Amino acid sequence: MLPTASLSRPVAAAAVLGVALFAVRTVGQAPEPARAPAAGQHGPGTGHHHPPVPEPTNLKVLPKTLTGEQVHEIMHKWEAQLGVECNTCHAVDPNKKLPNGRPDLNFPDDSKPEKETARLMVKMTEDINKNYTSKVESKRSNQESAKEVTCGTCHRGHFDPPAFVPPPEHGHEIHDGPPKAGEKPAVPH
Repeated sequence: MLPTASLSRPVAAAAVLGVALFAVRTVGQAPEPARAPAAGQHGPGTGHHHPPVPEPTNLKVLPKTLTGEQVHEIMHKWEAQLGVECNTCHAVDPNKKLPNGRPDLNFPDDSKPEKETARLMVKMTEDINKNYTSKVESKRSNQESAKEVTCGTCHRGHFDPPAFVPPPEHGHEIHDGPPKAGEKPAVPH
């Protein structure tokens, strides 16, 4: 296991795209019919309007058949799972301004390393789900296999995944790695 400090921002950004894999499987299969958003979601009448979403270009990992709205939904899921904003992976376009005067983002631009890392993490998540979790039987009888891995599985709303600290069980100390200088090795019980 890598220490949290060794993970770079690009690696974490890639995890954002990793969540998309799960979303792609659900959203990318077939477009859902338009429906009114639930309370608290973005959409007409909620106060959270976004301009029409253009058709995506420069898709290298996500299916090229996705609509702009589908990609927009996937990206917002990734944002939530990583606790980031669009500009984490997408470069600012100095030549375009939003109606509020702030600079717009250049979504097809690949100049930010976080975007490539996100793509890498999407591929990693897809590989984990296809070649590993799909082959693990669930302990629950109503599920065929273990749940799919998403960006949120590791990131849990944080750009850099928080370190996992297992709780002590049955009064045993948990040792992470070899004993430190002066420390006695753990004796199995």
